[in-house]
Amino acid sequence: MRQCPGRYVHREGKPVGGTEARDGKGAASSAGGTGATDRAEAPGRAGATGRAGGTAGAPDPAGPRGPSGPAATPGDAPATSAGPPPAALTTPRGRRPVVAALMLGMALAAIDGTIVSTAVPQIVGDLGGFTVFSWLFSGYLLAVTVTLPVYGKLSDTFGRKPVLIAGIILFLIGSLLCAAAWNMGALIAFRVIQGLGGGALQGTVQTIAADLYPLKERPRIQAKLSTVWATSAVAGPVVGGLLAGYADWRWIFLINLPVGAIALWLVVRHLHEPARPRPRTRPRIDWAGALAVFATGTLLLTALVQGGVAWPWLSAPSLGLFAASAGLAALTVVIERRAAEPIIPGWVWRRRTIASVNLALGAMGLLMVAPTVFLPTYAQSVLGLGPIAAGFVLSVMTLSWPVSAALSDRVYNRVGFRLTAIIGMSAALLILLAFPLLPYPGEPWQPALIMLLLGAALGLFQLPLIVGVQSTVGWAERGTTTASVLFCRQVGQSIGAAVFGAVANSVLAARLLDAPAPGLPDDLDAVARTLEDPGAISAAATDHLRRAVDAAVDYVYIGAAGAAALALLALVVLAPRRFPVISETVNTETGDSPDAR
Repeated sequence: MRQCPGRYVHREGKPVGGTEARDGKGAASSAGGTGATDRAEAPGRAGATGRAGGTAGAPDPAGPRGPSGPAATPGDAPATSAGPPPAALTTPRGRRPVVAALMLGMALAAIDGTIVSTAVPQIVGDLGGFTVFSWLFSGYLLAVTVTLPVYGKLSDTFGRKPVLIAGIILFLIGSLLCAAAWNMGALIAFRVIQGLGGGALQGTVQTIAADLYPLKERPRIQAKLSTVWATSAVAGPVVGGLLAGYADWRWIFLINLPVGAIALWLVVRHLHEPARPRPRTRPRIDWAGALAVFATGTLLLTALVQGGVAWPWLSAPSLGLFAASAGLAALTVVIERRAAEPIIPGWVWRRRTIASVNLALGAMGLLMVAPTVFLPTYAQSVLGLGPIAAGFVLSVMTLSWPVSAALSDRVYNRVGFRLTAIIGMSAALLILLAFPLLPYPGEPWQPALIMLLLGAALGLFQLPLIVGVQSTVGWAERGTTTASVLFCRQVGQSIGAAVFGAVANSVLAARLLDAPAPGLPDDLDAVARTLEDPGAISAAATDHLRRAVDAAVDYVYIGAAGAAALALLALVVLAPRRFPVISETVNTETGDSPDAR
């Protein structure tokens, strides 16, 4: 039987195709993309193919054990259509430099979100602009988040390599400009340029990682990227403080240049995407949709980030921004429904698997605010630890997360992606609820143990969902799918920072109504600064403030447990019992990859 491009054929000659949903135009959304991109991996790919059965964990459409296909993964649905084209590189030796480039790119994006934090006093002292310095973080976060969907679509349309190269170059230009900034306004603008490059780095690195490795091997590369991300996020403040204290704060941005240059060289030299036939029609970029998505995300995230900080929640700026973002969101839906190649296609939300993973990881972004934002304040204000020791209490989570993620394939290969994620988030829910039960003031090892267990639980939750959802789409849809997942996680973090910040401050205000001394601050940041110099207030007032912070963080963790419950609800109610995994390499007639014919 002749192999049809873009699909695999049963011996009876009936095509095996389709995905779990069709798009709004009535045409099937091929999970493997088009014939131009749906080619299988070369047989030399380590662990990817074999005569007896294709990719481990990617079952054959013919059944649990087809005539020549692989054994089905117990927890995942039969394969729906032919898989993606060959990965960017097909030999382990060729993949190593690309993996190194991906890890360097991930480190750039991760560390730059936190490295500036400890250098703020030096930056403000040199450039001024204390009232607006928070935009050094907000501007970068906004640019990264709102560009993720755009870069995802561009990588599906034009390939991963040009998008990644453009992202690295843009990031390095932004870094160089930041180092040359002459005032705070210029530095904030250049941080936005950095963020525009960071959005390309985050989404495209994750997508290329899925292209490089078959389903069986993806946990290893994802665990490496998780390790880089976690290590960089924790090391960022330390490196920033050292450079600001012993050199100059401008070196915070200059050190990106050699790292980014190496990553750029590795990508240009070693990343080789498979050649694709020229499309019949010229690809059209949905510029109107991209602008609408960018504007909507910018207004919404500005309202979330600045609400309760720069202005009260119920003030005219907050209400105006929320109203404008709602109006732009409606306009975006109209534009995207009419676009020939929308930036955010409707199938992202019509397919149960992708929609449920988006919502679940959005909820995870929400709950992650509790440990990353509030735990360091708890460790310093309640436990009396210094900044380095407080950072260690949080950083132990980065030890267990990658290990759990790397071992998660042993679980999801037995029970499936959905059930593995449910197990991980159920454990996270119980761990988060255990935090308010810690004694006051307690010992540092107690919250550290909680963070160690939480990292293990979240590693078991996040990686199976990312690997699983990437495995349900073909090459031509993988960039958009990955970007939608990361976008929802980023938005969840922004919502969590706003919601839990309001919760913590309201609890503090309520607890300080009967304070033993007048004039005590009722804002969490102000309380933390006051407790750094406990001699300035009485011992009774100090103890009262510490107990108030303890209560506020307890309520935040209860709220984080509620976010974990939302993630579980999304998986239990919306996610299919078995993810419709695409067979990546199976030719059902010969048992070989099509390239081996």
